[in-house]
Amino acid sequence: MSITGRDDGSPGPDRISYAMVGGGQGAFIGAVHRLAARLDDEFALVAGALSSEPERAVASARALGIAPDRSYASWQELIERESARPDKVEAIAIVTPNHVHYAPAKAALEAGFHVICDKPMTTTLEEARSLAETVKRTGRLFILTHNYTAYPMIRHARAMVAAGELGRLRVVQVEYAQGWLATPLEGTGHKQADWRTDPKRSGAGGSVGDIGTHAFNLASFVSGLNATSLCADLSIFVEGRRLDDNANVLLRFEGGATGMLWASQVAIGNENRLVLRLYGEKGGLSWSQEQPNDLHWSPLGEATRLITRGTAHANAAAARLTRIPSGHPEGYLEGFANLYGEAARAIRAARTGSAPDAEVLYPTVEDGVRGVAFIEAAVASSAKGGVWVPL
Repeated sequence: MSITGRDDGSPGPDRISYAMVGGGQGAFIGAVHRLAARLDDEFALVAGALSSEPERAVASARALGIAPDRSYASWQELIERESARPDKVEAIAIVTPNHVHYAPAKAALEAGFHVICDKPMTTTLEEARSLAETVKRTGRLFILTHNYTAYPMIRHARAMVAAGELGRLRVVQVEYAQGWLATPLEGTGHKQADWRTDPKRSGAGGSVGDIGTHAFNLASFVSGLNATSLCADLSIFVEGRRLDDNANVLLRFEGGATGMLWASQVAIGNENRLVLRLYGEKGGLSWSQEQPNDLHWSPLGEATRLITRGTAHANAAAARLTRIPSGHPEGYLEGFANLYGEAARAIRAARTGSAPDAEVLYPTVEDGVRGVAFIEAAVASSAKGGVWVPL
């Protein structure tokens, strides 16, 4: 992994050309995707349907250097016209609110494009399963941007678990705590709060969908275990809010491990406190997203050790996603960029009809299905008073 300096924005012989649906002026996650896609010089943004508002779409494309004839008024027009071009894009990134993931993703796959999509994948399990079938039928790649899976020390932890260093896992704990929605921010015109608390655009889950899916995905990614059932208690603490702003979930995993997941957007004093803890027969691991370079390893009967990114103590799985020397912060944007790097390797392999190297890892459409199933199961469990629901 390295940082390169080319910045002219042209597709070039090595860059993967892509289009973006959503992500126009003022859109947080669209800007994150664009920065991530450029960080390792693997992608070039050459087309887009950047907004459902025509004037905003045109202005956004102009600001990003997209040619006027490749700035489209809708995702439907983008897919239709790009499909007809001899220099059509290879991939389409979907960075819209949740309710505008399914239709453009399905259409893009069927038109032969690879898809990079923000999470949660869809707003219903029926749509998620439909997308999984479409991916299988078309043979196109689908990359779901659960960016925390691409932090170097998360890859280190996953490799330790897979190598049996923790022994059989017993307990998996994960929490994602924020405090930014502790007041009815959605009523002030705040764009991000507005759509995230709207069931028509966000789906059935509030905090459990927005950040709970990140926590759920990370727990499975590192542990290597799929959850088999859950028991959930979802709460709405802010008066008038329509979706949950706090979620407490008990989990049961295959192999007998148990787990707990807490997702909250009313935990005042927390910003993006994503924490993962795993405990097995031989030891325990803990990691916090706000100190992403540090992994704490506690072997049975020994003192806890600190393993840091970019040092000789980090394993090969961490090293392949490390860009800069130890001691320098490396986190959120780099995690996204690592996923785009994994996507680039997979897309280049797909050009020749081959599979990427086994070390290439990214959340897939199947992870997306499990994430939406988690949301629906949590909502159903809570509505029934916290009964256990199968996954």
